[in-house]
Amino acid sequence: MTRTYVVTGSASGIGATTAGILREHGETVIGVDLRGAEVEADLSTRTGRAEAAKAVIALAGGRVDAVIACAGISAPIAKTISVNYFGVTELLEALLPALRASDAPRAAVVSSMASLQQNSAEMVEAALAGDEARALEIAQGYVTDDPMTGYIVYPSSKRALARWVRRESVSEAWAGSGIPLNAVAPGTVVTPMTADLLATPEGAAMVDASVPMPLNYHQPPESIANLLIWLTSVENTHMAGQVIYDDGGADATLRGDDIWSWNDAS
Repeated sequence: MTRTYVVTGSASGIGATTAGILREHGETVIGVDLRGAEVEADLSTRTGRAEAAKAVIALAGGRVDAVIACAGISAPIAKTISVNYFGVTELLEALLPALRASDAPRAAVVSSMASLQQNSAEMVEAALAGDEARALEIAQGYVTDDPMTGYIVYPSSKRALARWVRRESVSEAWAGSGIPLNAVAPGTVVTPMTADLLATPEGAAMVDASVPMPLNYHQPPESIANLLIWLTSVENTHMAGQVIYDDGGADATLRGDDIWSWNDAS
């Protein structure tokens, strides 16, 4: 039976690849992006998110089987927190009624292994509290002429998103509605978003120092798309709240073999 998928960021990168594979499989895809999608909307604004959700629900006839949220930016600007966190969480919440109308609803989002990097705890907490104005204010404080200072907005947005997934996945709204909610955290994916950075040996070396990928090096978007598709398939019945580091081994390299001792007796 054909399923109806909503894919944000469907016009480029991981989102475009995911939407393409789903369509090849005969699924119905409603893409959401600034341009070149079934629903054109600006997910950096609350109005844009509301309009996107309304248009999606209308196109889907009130029932959505799965949402795959790929839309995101890595620019060293304040708006990154709006797109990457609020543009995902608020849209997913607005689509909950349509997901609940499905016999097998699923949702997955794209986080990043950058969620493990240095971040602003204050910005993360503001996002998790739903205070977009405060999160933007904090983010703007990091925006300078030095893009490396502004970059902290990106890992902060992805840390907040990963924590939101962990928190909400086991809530009555999601698990209580029978909806598996998970995240995929890629390493360095070869997409238009990373093309300029990887175009020079210096840029690639800088990326590799932060994101070591001993398994197969930089990854194609298909490696992420196929995992997102499985997570939102009917086969996934019990995986919830997981942030899956599909990153060529970057997480294991950086965090090592023991991520369990937090619960050991002192």
